[in-house]
Amino acid sequence: MCELIDKKVGQVVAENFQTAAVFSKYGIDFCCGGGLTIEKACENKEIDSKKLLEELLEANQHQDPLIEQHLSLTQIIDHIVSTHHSYVDRTLGPLKAYLQKIESVHGDRHPELHQVKQMFFEASDALTSHMKKEEFILFPYVKAMEMAKQKHFPLSAPHFGDIENPIHMMEEEHEKEGDRFNELAKITNNYTPPEDGCQTYQVAYAMLREFVEDLHTHIHLENNVLFPRATTLYHELN
Repeated sequence: MCELIDKKVGQVVAENFQTAAVFSKYGIDFCCGGGLTIEKACENKEIDSKKLLEELLEANQHQDPLIEQHLSLTQIIDHIVSTHHSYVDRTLGPLKAYLQKIESVHGDRHPELHQVKQMFFEASDALTSHMKKEEFILFPYVKAMEMAKQKHFPLSAPHFGDIENPIHMMEEEHEKEGDRFNELAKITNNYTPPEDGCQTYQVAYAMLREFVEDLHTHIHLENNVLFPRATTLYHELN
């Protein structure tokens, strides 16, 4: 337990995604805030670290095969794009429509809906641009690095310089969206519809909650699994 408490939250989840449920239960951010040690995260949340560690050890009895470190960088990227980027692409439109509808119907009684809609529309634009930068710039280069190592051929220098430049940009954008959705959670009482909320209201908030849960997994995979390994590979080749 002593060694575990000094590990970073993101590292623990990267080693076994089953532990993500434990951190989520206690409100500990394992994606954008994954750089904190478990001890520090518990201090910040005023959580009994002994109880948390016991639950983490229990979760570690069940290894998640999807996020194991033997997956190649190309496999991780393909999973991110086909699962998480695809989810964002197909969910943004319907969710924006639902939020626009409930704002027009319930906005007078629940003025916070104006801010909810505005913030989500801003997040939509930001995430769409963010994913394109990954799919057309960063991810292809990471795949090329892996191929270069496997085939033993030299790799041209990228136009963005050191790979840490786009990675830092992606991490900063992740943090910005993390902050935005943390604020949305506060405004919406953790995506809980009011008693007078219609069925569309309930569906919109349920979709928002699901969207955020997927985003947490999405960002975790990039920040705590893909980016560190891509950075290590880049320095091996240069």
